[in-house]
Amino acid sequence: MASVTSLPAPATTPVTKEPVPVPKSLDELVELLHKELGANGLACEGVDVDRVQALMTNYQSNEEDWKKYALFDKGRYTRNLVDDGNGKFNLMILAWPENVGSAIHDHSGSHCIMKMLDGELKETLYEWPDKVVSEADHPDSGLGSDHSDDEGRKPCAMTFKRETVLHRNETTYMSDKLGLHRVANPLKTAGSLSLHLYTPPYETCKTFNERSSRARSSGKCVFYSAKGEKLESCPSAAYLACALTEDIK
Repeated sequence: MASVTSLPAPATTPVTKEPVPVPKSLDELVELLHKELGANGLACEGVDVDRVQALMTNYQSNEEDWKKYALFDKGRYTRNLVDDGNGKFNLMILAWPENVGSAIHDHSGSHCIMKMLDGELKETLYEWPDKVVSEADHPDSGLGSDHSDDEGRKPCAMTFKRETVLHRNETTYMSDKLGLHRVANPLKTAGSLSLHLYTPPYETCKTFNERSSRARSSGKCVFYSAKGEKLESCPSAAYLACALTEDIK
């Protein structure tokens, strides 16, 4: 019987990724984000989260780019819209007064990439509770309440995972798969600024009681300003309800 000669497999050409661009300005970063995220944002198959994070890391903070978005409001942080991403993502700058931070919160299924522009922020990461129990189901269960849930279990404190301090030009990634987090400006005498990419955008999220792990709706998250102009449609009471702000002790 004649022997069969195996032919070598055809050579394959390795796929070479394009280098991650280095945006020279915030405006150029916005243009490149539109290009990278395409029509569907980070939820789109084929979009590389690490590449998008590297793109934001490559942008070097420049006060001339972002000073018109650095609108602070005493006692709470502000959400200042830079670009609405054609409805597929939101790019915004958060202005954090000294000693102010967010509540513990989720991201409603959204991807979040955060970059420090100025100052510093402390991110505290928590595990998801075993069961998410809404405070609306227990209207008399305030902070530190010892009321049991509907299965007779006592409320439990949130489980701490880790703490990270972010400095100028550093970036981090967050999603609900990684847990819940709180962000705070630990500085006592200076404000901090951070650039946030959320995709897809979201209007509400859940906030969590650190001592009981119970959740409640944040209310609609609105913007303090857009394109550098303060929004008159953002009344202080409504903004306070959506800002998730907590004073840092």
